[in-house]
Formats: sequence, C-alpha cells, structure tokens
Amino acid sequence: MVGSPENARRLLQQEESLIVFPEGARGISKTFDQRYQLTDFGLGFVRLALETQTPIVPVAVIGGEEQYPSIADFKPLARLLRMPAFPVMPQIFFGMIAPLPTRYRLYFGEPFRFAGDPDDDDSAIEEKVWLVKSTIQSMVNRGLRERKGVFI
Repeated sequence: MVGSPENARRLLQQEESLIVFPEGARGISKTFDQRYQLTDFGLGFVRLALETQTPIVPVAVIGGEEQYPSIADFKPLARLLRMPAFPVMPQIFFGMIAPLPTRYRLYFGEPFRFAGDPDDDDSAIEEKVWLVKSTIQSMVNRGLRERKGVFI
C-alpha cells in the first residue's frame, strides 16, 4: 500500500504491523561513502505511534547498503523522472543490473512505548525521534562490528 498517514493509521487501528523507514527518500539517496550513517528522520512515525498507541520496534538492517552501492545521485534526471533519487551504481557500467549478492542481517531492539499528545510541539516529538534514531544507529554500528564480511 501507499505510505500515506491515512493508510498507516487504518492498518494500525486494525492491529496490523507496519514497516516504516523514517529516513524516507533521503535514505535511498545516500552514496556509498555515507552508507550506514542514518539521515534525519521525519516526525510523522512518532506522531502516528502516539495517536494509535502503537509501540515502535527499532530494526537495524545490515547488508542493503552494499547490495546496490551508489556513487552519485543524479538529481537532474531524478527531477525529470519525478523520482526522489536517481542513484548511479558502478555495476551499470559493466552491464549488470542485478544486485550484488550481499547477506542481510536484521537486528530487532526492544519496543518503545511512548506516551504523550501526537499534536505536541515538534521539539517534544523530536526528543522521541532522537531516541529511536540513536538506538537504531547504535544497533547498526554493533551489527557492522559483528559481521565477518559483506558476502558471508
């Protein structure tokens, strides 16, 4: 389904689970030298969790940033095609479009159960977002230290 607040709210009210990437398009626009460095998170996922009284389970994904390494984001072409990003990947220069065979590792943290008003000022919501983001970044850093290699 489309990642709209209305769809997300309806699914959560039906006690469905959602996977949310709070970095949004900024997360897929990173180049290889920026891999595993989380970009700014939006505030909407915390507001939605507060509104629906839904826990937020932090998840760190290791492996995806090497699967399609990007050396640049060709912004003019992305704008022309109405895409959030147009990553330039080295494998395209070798006639390969297939992803590199990386091994994915997922790390799940303890759920956050926030209390408060979803209409609070941004500064109050940003504190909760910072807690989630810093937790995930710590999980990513730990996952990177623990892995033996990208392809094994």
